[in-house]
Amino acid sequence: MVRPRWQGVRPSAARRFWLSWDRTIATIAAINLAWVIFDVTYVPLRNFWLQRTLFPLPSLNLAVPLPWLPNITPAYDGIKGIEPHRDTQGYINQFRRLEKAAAAKGIDNQAVRQLRLEMVVRNSQLIDENPFVSSGKAGTLEKLKNRLRARAGMDSAKQAAAHLLGDDYLSQRNWEEERRFWNKSILPLAATNYWRGTDENGQAIDRAWQIDTPFQILFLLDILIRSFRLKRRYPGISWRDALLRRWIDLPLLIPFWRLLRIIPVTERLSTSGLIQLEPLRAVISRGVVAVLAIELFEVITLRILDTVQDVVKSPHLPEKIRRLCTHQSVVDEGEPELAELLRLWLPLILIQVGPALRPQLVALVGHILRRNLEETMLPGPLRTLPGLENAEQKLSQTLSTGLVDSLLNLSRNAGDRLGQKDPVLENLGVETADRFWEELAHKLETGAVLERSQELIAIFLDDLKRTSMNQLRLQRDVDELITELDGLNFSSEARPSKPQA
Repeated sequence: MVRPRWQGVRPSAARRFWLSWDRTIATIAAINLAWVIFDVTYVPLRNFWLQRTLFPLPSLNLAVPLPWLPNITPAYDGIKGIEPHRDTQGYINQFRRLEKAAAAKGIDNQAVRQLRLEMVVRNSQLIDENPFVSSGKAGTLEKLKNRLRARAGMDSAKQAAAHLLGDDYLSQRNWEEERRFWNKSILPLAATNYWRGTDENGQAIDRAWQIDTPFQILFLLDILIRSFRLKRRYPGISWRDALLRRWIDLPLLIPFWRLLRIIPVTERLSTSGLIQLEPLRAVISRGVVAVLAIELFEVITLRILDTVQDVVKSPHLPEKIRRLCTHQSVVDEGEPELAELLRLWLPLILIQVGPALRPQLVALVGHILRRNLEETMLPGPLRTLPGLENAEQKLSQTLSTGLVDSLLNLSRNAGDRLGQKDPVLENLGVETADRFWEELAHKLETGAVLERSQELIAIFLDDLKRTSMNQLRLQRDVDELITELDGLNFSSEARPSKPQA
């Protein structure tokens, strides 16, 4: 029973299982790639994850807070071996003690005044020792100093901190406003500094392999399963070739250059049907092919012209002409190939093609004869006689028919003769061709024509190379070629198909 067109072939249970498996692995690979991108960029973007604030235009000091993002730095710092720096952490802890004491006893208390002096000392030590250098954040200290200078209106950051925490300044200001300034502008900068340990090899501590290893084991298992499926489908293939077929999955297994995993992940998502990359691939391939086609055609054209030019300039040109003799090249059966080619084509043209053109040839020759009769044989006054024009037409038709039939009979007889094995005819034809090439080579050797002909042909080929290359470069660019290709494709798709009988 014929299956209706609207009912597709239902995949088997095994096929559905493997499709689900491939899609699951592709999804896991995409998750792993997203984690790899996060892991690689975590240290450079740690300030963002710590402060959860986006600075789209740093020069304008424009900040976009993202409070809905979780603070992942306490958990992920340990994976990267990151710890709070002792100096900057002590700086923050000192201000927290000052803040707590001021809230309990007041900012003018003697104990709080002592804590303010210790905070000034901490600030001076921070500026002198610059602990931000170890984490590559020297610019953060400059930003901290600039904010202190701008707040106090002074040129020295040390004096600015002493002024902002002094009795005279705080007696005129609200401590809550000053506390918010320190908590919002100064302490977050100090919190961005960190210390990162090193392992026994002198490399920065990175425990990301502990997260990546389970993924790599799963990917290795999937590669083995895919190789087994390929081996089962094609039993003749070796295990080595089956494994090499999955060379694109190599970035999934290596611990370095992990961003290259975007290649196998994209391939898996595409083959499993989760994403559609065929339009993008078609656009890219069309551009590449168009560019390569133009370059390749230029190279091939130039190479052919150079080869022809070298042959023409060669002093052994007469010798090369002699090699065209039929006795220098024969077919496998030992028969001259030129004679064999003529024996195949001449009967085809004279016996089959020529007679098929009889109506057209009769009409053509009859028209030519009638025009000649009108112009040469009859004077102008006689053409007005009744019946003379019909006589001219019948005469020209009779003559053209007889002439064409005679020629076709002659060609048919000649074709029959040529189609038969005639050793004498073949030998005469071969001797004629050989004699022609021999005489041509001899005259070129003995006369002054060879050198002048070589010069003229070489100049002609040089001009041809220049004009052809310039013409190729003046042709439409790649975008226009691709547009034309799209137009051809779309026009062929839009053309309605013929109805089936």
